[in-house]
Amino acid sequence: MPCSACTSITQGGTVRTHIISVFLLCAASAGVVACQPTDTAKPSGSVPPAAGAGVAPTKDSKSAAEKKSVPNFVGMGLQSAQDTAQAAGFYHLKSHDVLGRARMQILDRDWKVCTQNVRTGTVAATNTKLDFGAVKLAETCPAKDQSAASAADGTMPDFHGKSVKAARQTLDSSTSITVNDVTGASRFVLIESNWEVCSQTPAAGVKLNGQPITLNAVKFGEHCP
Repeated sequence: MPCSACTSITQGGTVRTHIISVFLLCAASAGVVACQPTDTAKPSGSVPPAAGAGVAPTKDSKSAAEKKSVPNFVGMGLQSAQDTAQAAGFYHLKSHDVLGRARMQILDRDWKVCTQNVRTGTVAATNTKLDFGAVKLAETCPAKDQSAASAADGTMPDFHGKSVKAARQTLDSSTSITVNDVTGASRFVLIESNWEVCSQTPAAGVKLNGQPITLNAVKFGEHCP
């Protein structure tokens, strides 16, 4: 009830009680209204932070370009070499079959390191990729990496002595490739990393223009005719 209504009630004996009641009601109503908080009265602490506000970097954050000396991995088992590299701070690791057979290093403990792409003692960033050339434990490291040459220059590489798998990986994925058992036994070439290329058509150095490729092969350990 608006408090202005109080003035509309006349003075009188019985009416006086109503005047007091109305007055108290008006006062209570006014008090309630005065106590209601408004939007402008919100404490400053309730205002959300500005969108996109970032967190300041801490002093403990490490730079990805931290530099350390590269250890000597040659002669280590592949698993031990990987553990040593990680302990030194290098985590970007890979390995390959240094005999050029393109075999996968599925069980690292069955392989040993023959080569490393970054020389021992080189001070390199810890995000540098370390590539280990490896052979199986019972095999002998070759004098140099036997990985297949790249065909990026558009010419046919020399695949002699390489595995059929390595040759296939080197050529464009759209290339038509025929693999023959050169012994004449007409065996099916199932696991291509177990087959060694004896001869090829076209010959090494020929310009590649999408022509079909023929690889004549025997199993590793057999002699090319």
